Amino acid sequence: MRNWKYVIAAAAIGLAAFLLYRTLSRYSLDQLIAAVTTVPVPRLLGAAGFAAASYLSLTFFDYLALHYVKRPLPYRKAALASFTALSLGHNIGLAALSSGAVRYRFYSRWGLKTGEVAKVIVFCGITVGLGLLVLGGAALLLRSGLAVEITGLTQSVVIALGIGCLGLPASYLVLAAFVRRPLRIRRWTLEMPPLRLAIGQVLIGSINFAFVAACLHQALAAVADVAYPGVASVYVIANATALVSHVPGGLGVIESVVMYLLPQKDLIGPLLVFRFVYFLVPLGLGSILLAVTELFYRRRSSSYGAGAGMEAKA
Repeated sequence: MRNWKYVIAAAAIGLAAFLLYRTLSRYSLDQLIAAVTTVPVPRLLGAAGFAAASYLSLTFFDYLALHYVKRPLPYRKAALASFTALSLGHNIGLAALSSGAVRYRFYSRWGLKTGEVAKVIVFCGITVGLGLLVLGGAALLLRSGLAVEITGLTQSVVIALGIGCLGLPASYLVLAAFVRRPLRIRRWTLEMPPLRLAIGQVLIGSINFAFVAACLHQALAAVADVAYPGVASVYVIANATALVSHVPGGLGVIESVVMYLLPQKDLIGPLLVFRFVYFLVPLGLGSILLAVTELFYRRRSSSYGAGAGMEAKA
């Protein structure tokens, strides 16, 4: 069983390396160089800063989730598991499974049971949904005209959808405030978190997507004068499409939707910069962290086993 764990870890690292190669191999070296050089340094730094802020906010998904299952861990451990899992999960696709498998590798070592890890994954998934709903609802209401153009729906339907998107997180908070028994939805059972954790979910989920949209906005602002609410609207639509399709890293989905917004612009540079700073750089760092932690825990396990063997002989 222990050997299978190492095989799974090696497979995850290998897959991450392959995805990195596959994404980069779609472009020539000249295109990759031009992608970076066409974006001014202040915009590049701004995009990188917002990407880092997004991944920082994502670490609090796990930190809150661990309190939800009443197995709190030091923030550094929650941050390590979160970043490593999501840096890979964002690129592999099927995030609940891919990032969930990496989370299980970390949290099972630190004493969490399988059921508790599953609750952590569900909690984080709900936090993602709440953040997407809040940003999406705000974007639909603030830029309803753009949403009408993109979706083909009527103004009244777009506004109703925006209100509905904001109404769902509000309903979630009401349930967290007043419902104490587990909610049953067919075969599924959901234990509502305390109100303070639910508020944290809504806030940190929304902040995360606001940072991602800001990262994309910084990249696009290098070639076009486009307002942040418009970019946020398009990103929400693109991200929702990517989540439904389970395309690794939203590859091609985000590009297609953004090109609809700015059809007359040469977007290869800004979009590559966005994919570099938000997907590929974290993927590389996450792959290294996963490899290092696997090596560290394997050596520690070997040392512990050797020490126990010496004590037994004594």
